[in-house]
This record gives sequence, structure tokens and C-alpha cells, in this order.
Amino acid sequence: MLIKNNEEIKLIKKSSLLTSKTLGILASKIIPGINLLTLDKIAKEFILDNGGKPAFLGLYNYPNTICSSVNNEVVHSIPKNLCLKNGDIVSIDCGVLMNNYYGEHAYTFGVGKINKIKKKLLKVTKKSLYIGIKSCKVGNKIGDIGYNINKYILKNNFNVVKDLVGHGIGKNIHEFPNIPNYGKKSTGLSVCNGMVLSIEPIVNQGTYKIKLCKDGWTYITKDGSLSAHYEHNIAIINKKPILLSTFNYIDKILKKNANYSTINKKKKKNY
Repeated sequence: MLIKNNEEIKLIKKSSLLTSKTLGILASKIIPGINLLTLDKIAKEFILDNGGKPAFLGLYNYPNTICSSVNNEVVHSIPKNLCLKNGDIVSIDCGVLMNNYYGEHAYTFGVGKINKIKKKLLKVTKKSLYIGIKSCKVGNKIGDIGYNINKYILKNNFNVVKDLVGHGIGKNIHEFPNIPNYGKKSTGLSVCNGMVLSIEPIVNQGTYKIKLCKDGWTYITKDGSLSAHYEHNIAIINKKPILLSTFNYIDKILKKNANYSTINKKKKKNY
């Protein structure tokens, strides 16, 4: 088990926060008509301009900076010459390498106006992330994290993907232990101070089953249903989980866009 000291956790946090800022920049660009290759280019340039390296680029021979999974694509989708449409959802997974330590996390965005089922899927998946994080405390086991995530997802009539898991993170982007999004209470490894983990529920509207596409990277839902993915990096400090990444940069943009939309609606009513 790879336990980190305070200095290592600080370095992981720097990488995680640059990832957070990158996702915030992308949040301002994700509108109907944006091309996935444009988003990838923006992310790469922003990371390099701020002293980091795109963590995914070249990792296991992956060819791009971000993963951009649209609608029924689950994870690891290679950005392609595709423009997002109003009503799409897109999961952006991004990572940064700085000072020999990794940070990476993910967020699923609605593009323009999305329907009720997509809103529910995103809301439930995001909440399940924080339920999982809350479970990452000394006294709990790894099984408790997945159990609590899965219980909430099933309650809302969705399914967690079982073939893909969260993980430890540090000098390697994928480290021990694996963190499944399902499990049994009080089973598995004990949660310990100094653990640094990527908690990442991946949730499907329909079946939990997925299949790999011919590109060797993109996973899609087996039944063609929607999928969502949220991820944070956390450290266990003083027996409780502390966020190393943040959605604050994304939330600021999304709130601004929502306020702008509301103002425009009010203006239209005056004419």
C-alpha cells in the first residue's frame, strides 16, 4: 500500500488543482457546436502554459490530452472531429503531471439544454461521488465506499459500471488499491491516513455492462443507454477525506451561464 507524506500530498494537490482549472476552462467552451478536437487542444495548451504536462498524452500510448465521452460512451473516448449538439452530455476526463506526481479527475457536462433523464443521471452520479468520498474515513473499509455508492445508485434506478474502478494515485496515475463502485460492507482493505485516492463513480442509465470499441480505448454501454462519470482526488488526513481537486472552477462557469440564460429569458418577456 502506498502511503503518502504531507509533502507528497501537497505535490499531488498542485497537479490536481491544475486539472481542476483546466476543466474550468473547458466548462466555458462546452456549448453546442464546439468540436471535441478543439477542447483537446485548449486543454493541452492550458496545461503546458501553466507548468504541467498532459498526463494522458502518451500514457499507455493514448494519443490525446483529454478523454471526451459523449452520451452512450462510458470512458476513455478519444477526441474526434465531432461537434457537440444541444442536448448531448459529455464526460471530460483530464490529468496533469507536475513535479513527478499526478492529478486527474472528471466531470460530466450537459450541452445546452438537456432533458430530465439526463439531468437526473448527472445529478445522481455527482451526488454518489460525494457519498463515496464521505465513506473514505479511517474506521471504514474499501468495501464500504463501493457499497454506499452502489446503494444510492440502485435506489435511483441506475447501475454502476462494474468493470471499471477508482484507484490510488501518486507517482503513478493508477496505484493500489482499486476502489470499485460496488462492494460489501466491512470488507477489503482498511482506510488509512496518508492514502491518496481517485474516487470515480461511473454510472449507466441502463445495464451496467459495457463493451470496448474497435479503437481499443472507447467503452460504450452495451445497450446504448446513457452514461455519466465524475471523479475527485482525495487524501485521508486526520482520519477523514480531504479534497485535493475541486469543481469550484466549473461551478463558477456553469452558474454564470445559468444566470446569463435567466437574464435573457427575462428580457425576452419584456418585448
